[in-house]
Amino acid sequence: MERVLVTGAGDSVGRAIAERFFNNGAKVHICDIRGAAVEETLAQNAGMSGSVIDVGIRTDVDKLFKDVMNSLTGLTILVNVVGMAGPRAAIEDIDEDEWDKTIAVNLSGMFYCMKRAIPMLKSNGGGSIVNFSTCSTRTGNPYRAPYIASKAGVEGLTKNAARELGPFGIRCNAILPGIINNERFHFIVQRNAEATGRSFEEIENDYLKYVSLRCKIELSEFADLVEFITSDAGKKITGELMALSGNMEWEE
Repeated sequence: MERVLVTGAGDSVGRAIAERFFNNGAKVHICDIRGAAVEETLAQNAGMSGSVIDVGIRTDVDKLFKDVMNSLTGLTILVNVVGMAGPRAAIEDIDEDEWDKTIAVNLSGMFYCMKRAIPMLKSNGGGSIVNFSTCSTRTGNPYRAPYIASKAGVEGLTKNAARELGPFGIRCNAILPGIINNERFHFIVQRNAEATGRSFEEIENDYLKYVSLRCKIELSEFADLVEFITSDAGKKITGELMALSGNMEWEE
């Protein structure tokens, strides 16, 4: 039986992934900084376990892995979804505390979880780690330096971990999402539509015009990809940065 930890799984992509594993019969533990979101997800998935923690704080991650051991007694798959947008500002205007927080959550948080998960995966005889980055590392995104830098770090960490951990039967890959069809994207589009007096569809098309397939990515499609690359069917896939975006060409 797979024993899976999914971070940032209170809703959206993380929840969809956690529920896919859970519905397939795996033992699943989730975490999120938002207590209400964790509580709701657990209420809808009786038997799933969870923790309310901040992955950017080492002592919180220590607590998380104590909970994981109590709930799962081991680990075969770690999926690091958690992330924050960080500040939007010119580099010279970025608040340094906000920079530190973004790096702590998006990059250090993944490292903290990987460091604690790897001994568990080794004792299992192997396993899989999936880290979430972003297609924005490929396109660039002005005024989002902390976010881009943190996610570029995630990609470097992922590729290096794949090489280091491969001899132990541990695979490590990263997924680079494009435009996600979730509540956050709907909120952004609606806010811009109300601010400009343009329609929801017009604003949405402004985002999609730089996606080759002119598409958003569904939550279930992330679950599909994670399910595949962590399964026996994907047992020879490691060290890869996989965009799931419809080919994100550019961003404004």
